Amino acid sequence: MRPGAGGVVLVATPIGNLGDLSPRAVDTLRAADVVCCEDTRRTRALLSAAGIPGAGRLRSLHAHNEEARIPELVAAAASGRTVAVVSDAGMPAISDPGQRLVAAAASAGVEVSVVPGPSAVLSALVVSGLPTDRFCVEGFLPRAGGDRRRRLDALVEDTRTTVVLESPRRLGATLSDLASRAPERPVAVCRELTKLYEEVWRGTAAAAAEWFSARAVPGEVVIVVGGAPEPGLARARPPGDRDVAAAVGRHLAGGASVRDAASAAAKELGVSRRVAYDAAVGVRRSGPAH
Repeated sequence: MRPGAGGVVLVATPIGNLGDLSPRAVDTLRAADVVCCEDTRRTRALLSAAGIPGAGRLRSLHAHNEEARIPELVAAAASGRTVAVVSDAGMPAISDPGQRLVAAAASAGVEVSVVPGPSAVLSALVVSGLPTDRFCVEGFLPRAGGDRRRRLDALVEDTRTTVVLESPRRLGATLSDLASRAPERPVAVCRELTKLYEEVWRGTAAAAAEWFSARAVPGEVVIVVGGAPEPGLARARPPGDRDVAAAVGRHLAGGASVRDAASAAAKELGVSRRVAYDAAVGVRRSGPAH
């Protein structure tokens, strides 16, 4: 964006670690005439942590008022003012407000630019270990009803890797729904990315549904779902008894207890913990091979 020309600029903000706020983002937010944000309290705290004054510049921009705010914001940008847009975390306009404002500004001939940076979607995708050459962002699924069923049905038929955003309270239900449709599909459940207790769980949809069904999961969650096999390609062979025995054997040889070896193998192969535990007991009883 040319200095003094005005326009709309999307600014990525940290998804957890404040150290991820880039110097360019700091400069842009400090120089902006208006800073649009989902929650003025959260953005005020972010600006304060970065040493950026926010008084008189913050404007709320959320799902319920974005349409109404667009005319004044486009007019401000067209008059030469810089309108910065942030979300509560990550890149605005990705399952967050901003897309409609960008479309309206572009249609009006107002310059739109971006300060790239943190994104929960891309962070989860690249750390998942699943294919990244073709992917789509599903965002938040409908909570219930026919729309939810149709979206889930379409998701499991998609050959691309899919990124799903989910509330911790609904994680178990969503994993259960995925498992009922594609139990062997690989998934990664990413929690608290960039934060102190960051966790990435990898396995099958069935194993994920079992693992998280009885666990409270605090923090932000992203689910990455592997794509359906391309038509005409053979499906991967599910793990057999030898595969499970080999997996638990590796963990036992590394000093793990029977219980820990079974848990690790179940997570690794996407089999039930009971199957893995029985295999671990059998391997332990048989002793090391000679």
